[in-house]
Amino acid sequence: MTDAEWAAIRPLLPVPGWMCGRGGRPEGYCHRTMLDAVRYLVDNGIKWRAMPTDFPPWDRVYAFFRRWRENGLVTEFHDRLRGRVREHLGRDAEPTAAVIDSQSVKADAVVGSDSRGFDGGKLTGGRKRHVVVDTLGLLLAVMVTGADVGDRSAAQALLARVADARPRLALVWADGGYTGSLVEYCLTALALVVAIVKRSDAVKGFVVLPKRWIVERSFAHLVQSRRLVRDFERRTTSAEAMVYWSMIQLMTRRLARPHRGRG
Repeated sequence: MTDAEWAAIRPLLPVPGWMCGRGGRPEGYCHRTMLDAVRYLVDNGIKWRAMPTDFPPWDRVYAFFRRWRENGLVTEFHDRLRGRVREHLGRDAEPTAAVIDSQSVKADAVVGSDSRGFDGGKLTGGRKRHVVVDTLGLLLAVMVTGADVGDRSAAQALLARVADARPRLALVWADGGYTGSLVEYCLTALALVVAIVKRSDAVKGFVVLPKRWIVERSFAHLVQSRRLVRDFERRTTSAEAMVYWSMIQLMTRRLARPHRGRG
């Protein structure tokens, strides 16, 4: 990452326990080096063991990735970064509206049968990424399941998690696949209004639908990271962490970019 990116994100990094008197030993490599290594892997889609010699040994980088995944540090850092980006663009740190959708991707051979399936609608065998993004296309939450898991059933658990973490959220846009009991459940149990944006039957060919294009653009950003073109992770928690790391890279670049207001 550039010096401008590092200067922007350094204050947002989680503080190691040994620096706060909570025990543990100092880390052997600086955070900037480790962040660069993980970002390189996600962006270029390499195997862990193919980590270039410019970075620390692959097992140390993986240990860093695993520690951040298991202790929730990657989501903590991601959420801090998202709030800073929103403020940088003149928005409140916490959103009040969001968009939900899913993306089916093929799974690599290392993905076990217990976490993969077949999406009959997209004719894709593998996994499905269920995401909720704000109106800027920034990630609020992600859940990875087998591709055979229905959008409504996954959305019920995902939106419950988002509503609990983001109390200001009041409106969620979704496509026609989320109609039915989910709308009533979100309104009564989560105090969330789910607005369905449907495609008109009279329209033929490609058409940009209001609000839904936001989450489609986010999916396009994700697959620009080669590690996310397919699902290469044995664990769904690792697959979710890869999505967070991809969005972290996108947001650090946005944060380091000079903001040009409307004039």
